[in-house]
Amino acid sequence: MARLTTLHDAVSELVHDGDTVALEGFTHLIPVAAGHEIIRQRRRDLTLVRMTPDIVYDQLIGAGCARKLIFSWGGNPGVGSLHRFRDAVQHAWPEPLELEEHSHAGMANRYVAGASGLPFAVLRGYIGTDLPKVTTTIAPITCPFTGERLTAVPALNPDVTIVHAQRADRRGNVQLWGLLGVQKEAVLAARRAIVTVEEIVDELTPMPGAIVLPSWAITAVAEVPGGAHPSYAQGFSERDNDYYAAWDGIGRDRDAFIVWLDQHVRTGRDA
Repeated sequence: MARLTTLHDAVSELVHDGDTVALEGFTHLIPVAAGHEIIRQRRRDLTLVRMTPDIVYDQLIGAGCARKLIFSWGGNPGVGSLHRFRDAVQHAWPEPLELEEHSHAGMANRYVAGASGLPFAVLRGYIGTDLPKVTTTIAPITCPFTGERLTAVPALNPDVTIVHAQRADRRGNVQLWGLLGVQKEAVLAARRAIVTVEEIVDELTPMPGAIVLPSWAITAVAEVPGGAHPSYAQGFSERDNDYYAAWDGIGRDRDAFIVWLDQHVRTGRDA
């Protein structure tokens, strides 16, 4: 059952060096504050997992937290490339970065398999692409019923999944709504789960289109208002487009990045 705690204590207890860690959220409800707490606690050798890794993964990679990235598409949405990501791949700075690339559908199906207790998922999406040539976790499979040639991908079961949501009740049930990604599947697939929320309330109020992550699926809940910034949390905050634009210049330069990291993350004062 989920327990209410602080973000510092949740990361300290549940995120370990060498873990496979998924921070999920799609455009909306991205758990940026949790990523910064991982940086502050200087976790190392992490395998980072995410559909569409954006600037918080650029920051984690640049801070030396990551050994490997399992992903589908990576970039600064609406702006361009992730320059700390690029520097790690091209120049091994600050650490070499191993890549495992999938399609969006492949990543989503891997989480679903993990959440379902299955060893792998099967889909058509990789047929005719070059990804199977460079990604060892994509394998051909023949349907035993029709003989159709398909593709299998292994289940994803992160050691820790971290998501951000709008609210939780005092029993640790979490409610989120708006533009959703694979948060539910990523939480259910994980061995441990941390959720940061905008607010903790006595009772969850029904919302159109909302989903509820039950307390039994979550390890820890931390109240972190603004924990998705610069992404947005529907009903609580707007997307900070200026932040994404400014990140391009900061991320391009190693020295500028280190100054930003020291001033805005390592001091405990989130950007």
